[in-house]
Amino acid sequence: MKYFPINVEINNRPCTVIGGGRVAQRKVMGLLACQGQVTVISPELTPALAEKAGAGAITWLKRGYEPGDLARSFLVIAATDDEQVQEAVYAEAQGLNILINVADVPKWCNFILPATVRRGDLAISISTSGQSPALARLTRERLEEEFGPEYDLALRLMGGLRPLVLARDEGHEQNKKTFAKILHPELLEWLAQGQWPAISAHIQALLGHSPEIDTLLTRLREEEI
Repeated sequence: MKYFPINVEINNRPCTVIGGGRVAQRKVMGLLACQGQVTVISPELTPALAEKAGAGAITWLKRGYEPGDLARSFLVIAATDDEQVQEAVYAEAQGLNILINVADVPKWCNFILPATVRRGDLAISISTSGQSPALARLTRERLEEEFGPEYDLALRLMGGLRPLVLARDEGHEQNKKTFAKILHPELLEWLAQGQWPAISAHIQALLGHSPEIDTLLTRLREEEI
C-alpha cells in the first residue's frame, strides 16, 4: 500500500494513547513535543510517563481501554500487545473516522509513523510503507550522520531572514532568487565552523546592512556558544 506523505498539526488537539509501556512512552513523548493534548489509558505507566502524569503534562486514565474512550480524540495510537484490544481500538477509531495507528500492526493503521531525523524544526522522514522498519531505521541513522546541527542553524537563519526579504516587496520570483542566493553553497560549512564574519558579509552583500540582521546573527551566534 502506498501512503500519502503529510505533516499533521496537532497543537492542542486531543490525542489518545492506549498502553503505558516503553513503546507508548516513545509515542507520548513525540506527541508532547508537537504540543498535542495527550490522554494515556493504561493500568500502569513507565516511570517517565508517571512523572509526566504527576506534573499534569498528560491525563492518565488508570485502567484498561473501554469502548467509547476515543469519542473526542483527533488521533489515536494503540501501543499494547493485547490483540483483542488492538482490534477493538481500531474498530472504534474506524467507526468514528479517527486517525489510528496500532504500533507494529500495519493492517490496523490508517496512518503510519515514519522514521524521522530532526534538526530543530527541520524534519526528514523515511517511510517504507510499513514493509521494513529496520530499513527505515538504517536510513535514518545514515541521514543523522549526514545532516548535522548546522541544518537546524541554517533553518533558524532562513526563518529569521524570511520576513525581512518579504518586506522588500520585490515579488515572488525575485524572492525565490534572493533565498537561493542566501543559501550559498558554502553557507552550511560556514555555519558548522562558526564563521560568523563570512556569514554576515555574505548576507549583507545581498540584503544590505540593517539592525534586524545584526540582531538575528548575534542571537544565533550566542545560542551556539
